[in-house]
Amino acid sequence: MRRGFKSEAERISDQLREQLGCSPDEAVPLDRLADVLGARLMPADDLVPRESLEELRELQSDAFSAATFKLSQGRVVVFNPLHPLGRSRSNQAHELAHIVLDHTLRTLEKVGSSSFVTCDVEQEEEADWLGGCLLLPRAVLLSAARSGKSAAQLAEEYETSEQMARFRLNASGVLVQVGRERSRGRAAP
Repeated sequence: MRRGFKSEAERISDQLREQLGCSPDEAVPLDRLADVLGARLMPADDLVPRESLEELRELQSDAFSAATFKLSQGRVVVFNPLHPLGRSRSNQAHELAHIVLDHTLRTLEKVGSSSFVTCDVEQEEEADWLGGCLLLPRAVLLSAARSGKSAAQLAEEYETSEQMARFRLNASGVLVQVGRERSRGRAAP
């Protein structure tokens, strides 16, 4: 990930949340964010039979989470409706982050008779980070850490996965920051 991107992503997230009229402690409305970006969110079972998605899940549970398509009428984020709500929102936020960051769409490659989609590793990392910032901004993380909320409580309150909540609490550095605040508070006379 390029130098300074994490701080930039926090600023972008704050700006987008402000544009949407979200308070810092409110779960971001991804459908409204998609509208602002000129995109649309769509469950994959609007395009293919749900049974096909279930078959794919049986073959490989993580084969499909979400993808963005550029169509003549705009971008469409297609997400897997079989995933739990928190995971699905993380997937959608990731794809919307690609749009916000104006990442190039991945390309379809073909080797022999097999086709696959290529990914730019740096763009994926950036979309992961910004997607996390959109779902759980730093202000929310600090408040949660200061009040002693668990990752599970945070995930439930902000409609994201527990894995995402745990990742954001750890990777953002807020747990270290709050730990230092508490240490200084105990050391004061």
